[in-house]
Amino acid sequence: MTGSGTAGTPEAAPPPPHQGDRPGMSDLSVGRLKQRADFLRVAARRSKWAAPGLVLQAAPQPRATAARRGRDVPDPQEAPAPAAQIRVGFTTSRKVGGAVERNRARRRLRAAAALVLAAEAKSGHDYVLIGRATTVTRPFDLLVADLRAALSRLGMKR
Repeated sequence: MTGSGTAGTPEAAPPPPHQGDRPGMSDLSVGRLKQRADFLRVAARRSKWAAPGLVLQAAPQPRATAARRGRDVPDPQEAPAPAAQIRVGFTTSRKVGGAVERNRARRRLRAAAALVLAAEAKSGHDYVLIGRATTVTRPFDLLVADLRAALSRLGMKR
């Protein structure tokens, strides 16, 4: 034991970097699609690209929540989604595998989307990433490249 009393104490770790401090990141916020109606609306647009590691679907965001519900007058208590926001949803089917494989595929898709979408995708659009059987085993750098290629093919790159 040392006499100073501070030799065994861990040093304070620096705070984690702010998202805006990372190179390549923009100030756009990336939200989540959680409602089934939003997933169906994006799928109905039929704008999709299948890559070896994933399928990307894209659609413009609705102008206001009233348009989504079929009303002419918007509800004043409901705020529309900000125009400069990107929203993304993730889904996998049983074709990918059991629950463990499906969850792993969604985690990998979330990580790829965090790297690519905020920096490179057009704002004001909703994106759905669909996992495939190869999503789980595909090398991560190729999965990210698949997402970038799908964005380019759909014309959704900034």
